[in-house]
Amino acid sequence: MISRRSFVKLAAASAAMPAVAAAASGRNGSRAFAFALNTATIRGYRLPLKEQISAAIRAGFEGIEPWVSDLAAAEKTTGALEDARKMCSDSGLQVVSAIGFAQWAVNDPAERAKGLEQMKRDMELVAKIGGQRIAAPPAGVYNKEVKLELDAAAERYRLVLELGDQTGVIPQVEFWGKSANISTLAQALYIAVAASHPKACVLADVFHMYMGNSGFDNLRALTSSMSQVFHMNDYPENPPREKAQDSDRVWPGDGIAPMEKIFGHFRTNAVYPWLSLELFNPEYWKLPIDEMLATGLAKLRRVAQAPTRA
Repeated sequence: MISRRSFVKLAAASAAMPAVAAAASGRNGSRAFAFALNTATIRGYRLPLKEQISAAIRAGFEGIEPWVSDLAAAEKTTGALEDARKMCSDSGLQVVSAIGFAQWAVNDPAERAKGLEQMKRDMELVAKIGGQRIAAPPAGVYNKEVKLELDAAAERYRLVLELGDQTGVIPQVEFWGKSANISTLAQALYIAVAASHPKACVLADVFHMYMGNSGFDNLRALTSSMSQVFHMNDYPENPPREKAQDSDRVWPGDGIAPMEKIFGHFRTNAVYPWLSLELFNPEYWKLPIDEMLATGLAKLRRVAQAPTRA
């Protein structure tokens, strides 16, 4: 929980933050959602980067969110990242973000320096394929044995944002619902605003909001510049929250997440982030990949276009 003292600091930092142009928002001021594929969704097929991109294009996604580990694997082959960038450019597929696990927030200065070096390398890989953003999750501060102060996290995130200024890739504070640190949307928002940087933003996720008990009404606090990519999935009634795992995620609309409320808040605030489909469900990997992705995109479009209320 954020203390009253921290809240006062947050309000002051928010008032001091420069305005961000519409071009920095998730959809450049558009009043329509666009759909991306987070490649975690097809991770069980064990495809190289080029085949992941081909699958996303065939399915009709407008964007893709690859994992940095797959970019690093592709880089070992001369020209592979350049070819991947051309594939995306030729098809109109945008590399909206990427998923990495650099330990930028850890308390140990030496380990944090290594984490920042890793983040810079990751950003450079993302830039090579024309990527625009990268996740900045609570890697390294997940366990309860670690105590991370939010103000310290904000200072460290500021350093990551400055790396982004150098590489042209925007880092997004990501929260993980089961993490001992940075587990809620409120905490991620505090870190982003207290960093006092014009490109600060958060990476939210339906499943992680549920797991961290963020409260979906907190989406009212998001602006178009603060929420540029949003991870889409759903969760079933069973198993209960305390036993749920990443593999329990289901297609958007197939679970009990309050989709009407989520999209109602987005539309009320005129927030239209990239909706990136992210699941880890091994049952779906039993399907042919084209059928699996066609199903996922259809369900994603359905929940995004359904009538909503805030």
